[in-house]
Amino acid sequence: MAKRIQFSATGGPDVLEYVDFTPADPGDQEIQVENRAIGINYIDTYVRSGLYAPATLPSGLGTEAAGVVTKVGRGVSHLKAGDRVVYAQSGLGAYSEVHNVPADKAAPLPQGISFELAAASFLKGLTVYYLLRQTHEVQPGEVFLFHAAAGGVGLIACQWAKALGAKLIGTVSSDEKAERAKQAGAWAVINSQREDIAARVAELTQGEKVGVVFDSVGKETWLDSLNSLKRRGLMVSFGNASGPVTGVDLGILNQKGSLFVTRPSLNGYVTNYQELLSASQELFAMLASGAIHVEVPESQKFPLSEAKRAHELLQSRRTQGSSLLIPGH
Repeated sequence: MAKRIQFSATGGPDVLEYVDFTPADPGDQEIQVENRAIGINYIDTYVRSGLYAPATLPSGLGTEAAGVVTKVGRGVSHLKAGDRVVYAQSGLGAYSEVHNVPADKAAPLPQGISFELAAASFLKGLTVYYLLRQTHEVQPGEVFLFHAAAGGVGLIACQWAKALGAKLIGTVSSDEKAERAKQAGAWAVINSQREDIAARVAELTQGEKVGVVFDSVGKETWLDSLNSLKRRGLMVSFGNASGPVTGVDLGILNQKGSLFVTRPSLNGYVTNYQELLSASQELFAMLASGAIHVEVPESQKFPLSEAKRAHELLQSRRTQGSSLLIPGH
């Protein structure tokens, strides 16, 4: 028997249950991983709430963790029992002591990177990788806007942008978060609670505005993002923290300067094992060099049994950076 988090109905954090289950053996092309640290991501709240409803209920939750391979299924030759791995694109169920994962979705974890660091940075780091290196390849000296700069993804983006020599303008919701983003490498910070985002972007760029905006907030910032873009700029909408953007009139893109919009996800950029290796190796190199530093406050490390409390804190916007679930505590 092992423990996991599951939910039988979609809704608020209260639907999360801590239950016993019997892990099945890994299937063909699968591995079984004993999780040592589990990443908590905002997308998990979308699944739990029903915005991205699971196919069946009851359902597990979470797609990211780091741990040790305990069993391998038929056809798996590149991993073996005892290997350290990290994954971020598993089927739902990573909020668990044990999880079966497609072998081509698990990346070998270098010895120099701890399980906690891996689980705190993998999905968020791969997200920043595809955003800044592939969706729009940010150039040295380029000024761009990145919302929620003090969140888990945002803090990695601040550091990665600085390493690339680019100038990230970050939006935040408090002075404390502004300081955190600056320390991480943001070139400038906008407190969205008391500053007009688009006006401040125009001011910071001497009226030029920016060529690309990365927006994970969604509904609340949609117009601010479009208004911050220069002619033929790119709006990258990659999340819905304030709710989804709906009812968009495409004519607005014309009115605001022949703008481009994309709605990407990691699964559209990392689609096979070779792409996973390329992305993870670049991320691990940034972590190993110290260019990217990810710290998880002790107050944001929760026993697996306290997933409900972790979700409550995450949605209250009182967390900074990454949060983890730790099995066996």
